[in-house]
Order: sequence, then structure tokens, then C-alpha cells
Amino acid sequence: MKVLVTPTSMQPGKYNAALERLKAFTDDLIFNETGKPLPEDDMLEHLKECDGCIAGLDSITAKVIDACPNLKVISRYGAGYDRVDVAEAKKKGIKVTNTPGVNAEAVGELSFGLILSVARSIPYLNEETRKGGWVRSSGIELKGKTLGILGLGAIGKVVARCGQGFGMHVMAYDPFMNEEYCKTNAIDNCPLEEVFEKANVISLHLPLNDETYHMVGRAQIEKMQEGTILINASRGGIIDEDAAYDALKTGKLAGLGLDAFEKEPPVDSKLFEFPTVVATPHSGSHTKEAVENMASLSVENLIAVLSGEECRYVVNK
Repeated sequence: MKVLVTPTSMQPGKYNAALERLKAFTDDLIFNETGKPLPEDDMLEHLKECDGCIAGLDSITAKVIDACPNLKVISRYGAGYDRVDVAEAKKKGIKVTNTPGVNAEAVGELSFGLILSVARSIPYLNEETRKGGWVRSSGIELKGKTLGILGLGAIGKVVARCGQGFGMHVMAYDPFMNEEYCKTNAIDNCPLEEVFEKANVISLHLPLNDETYHMVGRAQIEKMQEGTILINASRGGIIDEDAAYDALKTGKLAGLGLDAFEKEPPVDSKLFEFPTVVATPHSGSHTKEAVENMASLSVENLIAVLSGEECRYVVNK
């Protein structure tokens, strides 16, 4: 069995128990030596003779899938799979798996870290102080503010818990809402428009698909309160970045905390004109614990499929 392994944390030279397990399953491994997600053409070249793939944020398009006659499984190292053409994989009988929930604490904590960073301008003040400045900047307190969460899955629940720990009122929208969970945990289950209208801080935890692309655009931002803080640690493309830029100029948005961008890396993004924009490099799941958990489950999923065993986390059954 030939397997392509693309995530940077699973490359040779980095001890990883999951990688050792994979090596015990097959010693015919190909690695991504670039240190970054592979674009379509590179992915096609690496994957064309493989039986399986442990995939990071690589572009696995229909063109790639069609050129890989031996491929049986694409095991996503992470929960999202918007960069995999899942429908085409299903047509070809290729199973796509993911690792839901295992990075929830990591992404949720980073999301709340972005909220704090924007609310108090922590990165900007750190930079100015290091340069010898002694800036006086007035932020906002989170206690008593309303936190709106779009997508109350495993990650959204972590953010809700953090917000409540800071004395915030939490409201949430999810198309598949667990109403009992909301009642038990003092979270207001609200329509989408109500979250846009009433929240002081909005944190996004949704997949990227046709329904969520530019879900936060000009019309939605216009409904928000003056000085709203917007956080995206899910997928770039959910926010219309041009609309967000204009809203930062007018003050409609007080700031942005972004761990995901439409173009990654976001070279020369005009959003970086504003010190109220805090950016991280899609690193929400990059904690020791989450890395170990994602590696372990992605390898477990791949081995299960290639061994003809049942796999719980197939997304295109």
C-alpha cells in the first residue's frame, strides 16, 4: 500500500506515535517536503500512484481524483473537508474521512484568544511597547456583553463556555441546533438575523460550502451593532473581506480576529492596514494535544478503510 502524508506535523524527523503506527502498516510512504499545503498540480503528481492519503489543507480536486486510479481513501487530518471534491470522490468509490471534535478545545481557545486580543488591542500594544512607545488605548470589557456564535458544534461550545466564564451572555445560531443543550447550558437559541443584530462579538464556527460562502457580507454587517467584533477561526470565504474592510473604515466593525482567509497565506491583504485586525496563520488546531489527536484518528481512519474495516468517520457514505 502506497500512502501520501502531507501534514507538516507528520513529516520525517518529527516523532509522532501515529506516524510510527502508519509505518508499521506500510513502509511505502511519500511525504510532503514543501512545508505547506499542496496545490492541485503538486497534489496530482504526489498522489497519482497512491492507495491512500493523510491530507492536510491540500487541494484535492476532481482533476486530482480522476488521475488517481488506485486511490481508495482520503483521510483528512482535521474536521473540515471543503478542499476535497467529496462528490467526485464518491463517484470513484473513494472514501473521505475526517477527525471531528478532536481539535475543538484548541480551536475554541484560540478563538477566544482572538476575542480578547481584539477587545484589548493586545498585539498592537505589545508591538508599540517593544518599539519604545507607551500608548494609551481604551479597549472594551467582555463582562456583560453579548457573544453570538454561528455554529454551535464542538468548537462553538468551547467558545460559549469561555464566554460565559467571562460573564458574557451567549446566543447562538446553528441550522442543526441541539435545543436541549442550549437550555441546559443557558445559551439562547436564536435565528441567524437576530445574532447579527444583537451580538457585540460574533464568532464563526461553520463549514465552508455554497450556503456559507460570504455568509457575512455587506447586508449582514449593516445589521450589526456599531463597533461589533467579528472572529473567524473556521474557513476563509465565510466573510466577504471587501465588505469587512469597508466596515472597518467606517467603524461599523471595531475589529477582526482572523485565523482563516479567502487566500492563504493572505499576502498583501488590505485588511492589515488596520491595527484592530489580529491575524494568525490558520493555526487554531496547532496545539500539542490537538496535533496528536488529529494524527492518531486520521491514521486510524486510513488504516480501517484500507483494511476493509468499518470506519465511523466517513463523510461521503
